[in-house]
Amino acid sequence: MAGRWGRISADERAAEDLVDFGEVPPAVNEILQEGVALHRHDRAAADAAFRRALALDPTALATWFCLYKIHTYSGDLDAALAMAEGGLAEAARQTNLGADWAAWRAEEIDLAGPGRFALYTLKALAFIRLRRGESAEAARVLARLAALDPTDAVGASVVAAIAEGVALHRHDPPL
Repeated sequence: MAGRWGRISADERAAEDLVDFGEVPPAVNEILQEGVALHRHDRAAADAAFRRALALDPTALATWFCLYKIHTYSGDLDAALAMAEGGLAEAARQTNLGADWAAWRAEEIDLAGPGRFALYTLKALAFIRLRRGESAEAARVLARLAALDPTDAVGASVVAAIAEGVALHRHDPPL
């Protein structure tokens, strides 16, 4: 709420800067918020905060998300891949899907909660594979994701378009 002269208080500003991680334990949320704030200026400290949150509650999917995002952004694609695979495994466990995403069926996946996270993380996995130069594996993930999410609820078509652009670029004749 705006103060007397249209200014917002420091507490209101801080509340606006918080990320909504959904339903996570308060202690995990506090550590994730700390990690987000640290990410802006100290990625190593942010990574340490996110890993503390993961150690506190490895079932909190938001923590896996933070970890694969921070490593993807920083270019540490090995760590990003490991975190995306870990988050995908946890989401599969929470939704009673098998460990092999290639065997999942669309009708088994609820596009809310952990099911949506599983599909979103598959999209991230495709992007990470693409960034690692593993275009065939990225294409395999994207093809499966298209079958699992025919309405493109998680926006995998964006990564598919990037993959197509990468493929076209690789086949361009030399200038």
